[in-house]
Amino acid sequence: MLENLDPILLARLQFAFTVSFHILFPAFTIGLASWLAVVEWRWLKTGNPVYMEVYRMWVKIFAVAFGMGVVSGIVLSYQFGTNWSAFSDKVGNVLGPLLGYEVLTAFFLEASFLGIMLFGWNRVSPKMHFAATIIVAVGTLISAFWILSANSWMQTPAGYRVGEDGLFYPTSWIEVIFNPSFPYRFVHMVIAAYLTTAFVVAGVGGYYLLRQRFVKHARVMFGMAMIMAVFVSPLQLLVGDLHGLNTFKHQPAKVAAMEGLWETQRGAPLKLFGWPDQEGEETRFSIELPKMSSLILTHELDGEVKGLKEWPRDERPPVAIVFWSFRIMVGLGMLMILTGVMAAVLYWRKRLFDTPWFQRWCMALTPAGFIAILAGWIVTEVGRQPYIVYNALRTAEAASPVAGTQVGLSLLAFIVVYGVVFGAGCYYIYRLIHKGPDIASSEDAYGDHGVDHPQIVTDLVTESGGDRV
Repeated sequence: MLENLDPILLARLQFAFTVSFHILFPAFTIGLASWLAVVEWRWLKTGNPVYMEVYRMWVKIFAVAFGMGVVSGIVLSYQFGTNWSAFSDKVGNVLGPLLGYEVLTAFFLEASFLGIMLFGWNRVSPKMHFAATIIVAVGTLISAFWILSANSWMQTPAGYRVGEDGLFYPTSWIEVIFNPSFPYRFVHMVIAAYLTTAFVVAGVGGYYLLRQRFVKHARVMFGMAMIMAVFVSPLQLLVGDLHGLNTFKHQPAKVAAMEGLWETQRGAPLKLFGWPDQEGEETRFSIELPKMSSLILTHELDGEVKGLKEWPRDERPPVAIVFWSFRIMVGLGMLMILTGVMAAVLYWRKRLFDTPWFQRWCMALTPAGFIAILAGWIVTEVGRQPYIVYNALRTAEAASPVAGTQVGLSLLAFIVVYGVVFGAGCYYIYRLIHKGPDIASSEDAYGDHGVDHPQIVTDLVTESGGDRV
């Protein structure tokens, strides 16, 4: 059966499967590292042991997620040589250094100081420990910088030439790194990572509040997460709009697929829902808002938006996948904004921490950031097809000459191994969350750190002892 399948399709499915697992963990750790830095800063500033206990709980989760991100990332690098050797050969001169810089400037930094974050309590000073947390947080952002630069170059290639040997050579590293889509995609991804972490933390805080466990800690988690929902989720809408305008300029076929538009027209409607029929070249059963697509994409009611029929059939991306993935991403983003609005109203009414239905709402949205990131990356990667380097190198030209049987069997193996390994990792994270903050250890940590608020520490540790069930 497997030998009859397209090896290129199988290679794409395999890479999509492994990269989907990988992207979730770095996205989570990018946001979590920065949040941990803020939590530790609050501890140093106030002397409140609740912040320290929250930190020590979540840094364990960070370590597990970081480890799973490393393992899944190594698999991707091997696939460049096994399934995509032609791609590696052709663009290695451009992308190889970018990925190398990510390892040298970010991964080594994160891995080195993660040890201090985990095991530095009672061994280094509080300020040194805080510095290690900040360095790890900065390292995650540097890592995102290089990875997003490399991927953005594949979306909007610049600063290169193709030699007579068919290989890509850089002509300007500034243009390669800061290619046209990179600034928008980098900011959009970092904010998405922050929101992903915020809604995970909100879900855990809501879980504790609903069951009246670790109430002081839950209020810290829930309150800080809602600050992100109130202020950052609307910012993501603005950044997403700017990113969409950039995509409309440089990848109009992708935008046409996102909008489900087939005919070029002025005053193009916004199709809220529908069923794109790629064979029939129409979007069936569509619910539309007149002229809104033109207004969003051109900022004019009668602005022109190109339809998919402007491109030959073999130049069009798979429309239905792009169309629906985009709506899932935007829909979840709107739910995040709505959550921020509800949080602001409840805070104004002094009911933010004692409204059970809102806590359940936030628990239900715990995976929202992960799903939105996956949907966004599907839009990005599938919408670029049939190119792996947009308008420069087709996906079919980048694959290795490997039989479909080999790719298919390795894909099945990945599914089994990933299910076991990452299932165990996620279960361990669940156990850490279920256990909650380790309140009993806070006194020892404070004693060794010489905190300047001994009475506050004693009082708060005594008071928080009753939070655990």
